[in-house]
Amino acid sequence: MTVDPAALALEVLHADPYLAVVNKPAGLMVHDSALARGEHDFIADRLRMQFDRQVFLVHRLDRATSGCLLFAFDRETASALGKVVMSREVEKDYWAVCRGWPEGDFTIDHDLDGGPGKPLKKPAVTRFEVLARTECDWPSTGFQTSRYALVCAHPETGRFRQIRRHLKHASHHLIGDSSHGDGRHNRAFRMLGIHRMLLHARRLAFDHPNGGRIEAVAPVDTQFAKALALFDGFGGTS
Repeated sequence: MTVDPAALALEVLHADPYLAVVNKPAGLMVHDSALARGEHDFIADRLRMQFDRQVFLVHRLDRATSGCLLFAFDRETASALGKVVMSREVEKDYWAVCRGWPEGDFTIDHDLDGGPGKPLKKPAVTRFEVLARTECDWPSTGFQTSRYALVCAHPETGRFRQIRRHLKHASHHLIGDSSHGDGRHNRAFRMLGIHRMLLHARRLAFDHPNGGRIEAVAPVDTQFAKALALFDGFGGTS
């Protein structure tokens, strides 16, 4: 069966002759890997088809995470951007919905390993800003209602599943996370028709290697918007 390339095209948030930022959908892997397990649809392949040229990924997003994904069109630009990312000069803002009500903005400084087969722990720091709170009328363990928070995560390091694991460490599990979340709350959101992990790379800002400042903001998808509607002032956020 022939697939229309336009149907596979990703939303472009910024593009120039050297680099681009696209809005990655949740549920797609960025590239082929040992975790692919027989899958054949990858973001990297879609981008090569969409732009009809070679692409060089500068950073990664988990399969279940949506939002801003940066890549370059040549090795020199990719190398320059890689150095910017490693120097922490890139501003990365992630929206996340988690269980519980954090009392206020907080920082998690908790070493993390590198994932399967990489047991060495390295420093990992994430700053969290509380954007909104909500209380829903379904029961939680020992309570008649359930409380959730919308937070903006600012990772200062880039460890394996850092935001997800740091939220678990703080007992504010990420909603929809089947690996590090809380199954009871995940099921409650599935009952609302929300069948994805609620982590979205909302904003990416950095200095262009050839001059100027780039800022990309990724709209949320329909399911994430449905979750945002639970929070006053965030309903219908693009």
